[in-house]
Amino acid sequence: MKKIILLTFLISFAINAQIKLPRLISDGMILQRDTKINIWGWASPKENIELDFKGKKYKTITAEDGKWTIQLPSQKAGGPFEMTLKGINTIVLKNILFGDVWLCSGQSNMELPMDRLKDKYKEVITKSENSKIRQFLVPDEYYFEKERNDFSTGAWVEANPQNVLQFTGVGYFFALEIYEKYKVPIGLINSALGGSPAESWINEEGIKKFPEYYQEFLKFKDGKLEKEIDANDRKVSSDWYKLLNDTDLGLKNKWKNTTDVSDWKTMNIPGYWADGELGNLNGPVWFKKEFTLGKIKESQAKIILGRIVDADSVFVNGSFVGTTSYQYPPRIYFFNSSILKEGKNEITIRVINNSGRGGFVTDKPYELIIDDKTIDLKGSWNYKLGSKMLPLPGQTFVRWKPVGLYNAMIAPIKNYSLKGVLWYQGEANTKKPLEYTALMETLINTWRTELKQEKLPFLLVQLPNFMDPKPEPTESNWAVLRQQQSKVLEIPNTGMAVAIDLGEWNDIHPLNKSDVGKRLALQARKLVYGEKKLVTSGPIFKSMEQKDEQLVLSFDSLGTGLMNKGGNTLNGFAVAGADGKFVWAKATIEGDKVMVWNNDIRNPVKVRYAWADNPFNANLYNQENLPASPFEAGLK
Repeated sequence: MKKIILLTFLISFAINAQIKLPRLISDGMILQRDTKINIWGWASPKENIELDFKGKKYKTITAEDGKWTIQLPSQKAGGPFEMTLKGINTIVLKNILFGDVWLCSGQSNMELPMDRLKDKYKEVITKSENSKIRQFLVPDEYYFEKERNDFSTGAWVEANPQNVLQFTGVGYFFALEIYEKYKVPIGLINSALGGSPAESWINEEGIKKFPEYYQEFLKFKDGKLEKEIDANDRKVSSDWYKLLNDTDLGLKNKWKNTTDVSDWKTMNIPGYWADGELGNLNGPVWFKKEFTLGKIKESQAKIILGRIVDADSVFVNGSFVGTTSYQYPPRIYFFNSSILKEGKNEITIRVINNSGRGGFVTDKPYELIIDDKTIDLKGSWNYKLGSKMLPLPGQTFVRWKPVGLYNAMIAPIKNYSLKGVLWYQGEANTKKPLEYTALMETLINTWRTELKQEKLPFLLVQLPNFMDPKPEPTESNWAVLRQQQSKVLEIPNTGMAVAIDLGEWNDIHPLNKSDVGKRLALQARKLVYGEKKLVTSGPIFKSMEQKDEQLVLSFDSLGTGLMNKGGNTLNGFAVAGADGKFVWAKATIEGDKVMVWNNDIRNPVKVRYAWADNPFNANLYNQENLPASPFEAGLK
């Protein structure tokens, strides 16, 4: 028995004594060129570690806690190289490149993968084979107790038509631009999570500046509350969906197969059933549409169903072809056309709405594509209610609580040298927009301190246009947050890509990620790569003065001149007098100035431009076709 225990101990010790590397330090990694590089890991205490790289040996001894770090001298861009690490065990790292490493972080519009964009950018994906562009995908995790020193999963992968589907869309288009310009390897560390507010990306010390968020963080630090909430949320959700499925007449009576719709009602799609006879109810609603086909040959067919609120399951002639569990992804389902037939065919959709307005998002494509034939699916559909449910109680999204994402998704990067940060986030902070600049200042300074890069470039994306356009000037939290984002530029070594013309009114995840990546690349080329004369943004408000009954506005980033894009009228401006009530204003470009006025406002003292959730008609650009950043300003 004693021998067994001793043998177990020796085996355990030998395993624990072996060199272990963080997941970032692995085959295929891209290391930052032109700066000293840390290679680090763990082994047994006081173990001799030797690193062999390019014919030179570097040595160290592990600390009492088993940690060790070896610093390599600055390297030029290039590779591939191999690196050998020796302790009790030997590790050989292969296919290493030196280039520029960019941390891509924020929420869903940064996280959004190329897979979600594959219909829009087919040719880009087909031509994506490039071993010099690589991504490390950080797992979506959170942790409150302490900062983690490694990720649970992750590996460096090269861009190709298969791998690129998991790349951040914004980051990938940025990488394409930078690689094409400078021909150096580009590494993307994709550390982003949908729905995350800025405070979840700030560390414990930084969040102390915000007492409300700090107290909220302390509630979760020991992990007990988190487990209680998660268990309760899972039970509530499980019970709700069980009741829904148990009471759904469509499941019980197999409506996916029925062709008799004589007692079904009709509704025009796209649209929301809250606007019709059903009213604003929750639960499963079944939809059917019949269509006729001539002879078809066997091939791959595709059904496009825009976006659906909230979840859907789709059947063609009773055969299941696809499902999506939440409202944001575009519905694009592929299936073999063998399930179709000559003559009458039928599409059935089971839609589950758990809260809010259920239905089919308008101004999106709804069509069936077979070979070169396209069948429009908009118009009249039959529908029938499966069961009526109370709304699903809202969840507590613990993963978005302060500090948790920093500890799990940023802290393990701290020893890894970067070229800069790409940041696309802000939607989740629009409920309290006025605090955003302070949050971002803390976040940026914290990351720079913890990453030991005091001047680390930080490039952010300003929120795009979104939601219904408003006919009259109105208040807007999205506009306030955009103004706060502009104020972040007062922090040294920051830049901002304006995206006010790249959004979609009916989709918080606009598909145009190419232009976002290109505009971030413009910022990087000037701020980081030194192209000082490059025009990197549209007009940025600088100052104004009053002349007679007009306001005279001056701008930076004029480029080769101002223009009103798409017509003779300059739109998007509003002015207010001393009462603070804004009304639409007329505006003209005169040289490098913009003149703004309203004949009914004798003494204008404030001006706004593109001040709305969705300033659909704002059209001030420079000649380089870059849009002006939204702003509000008053006379001093």
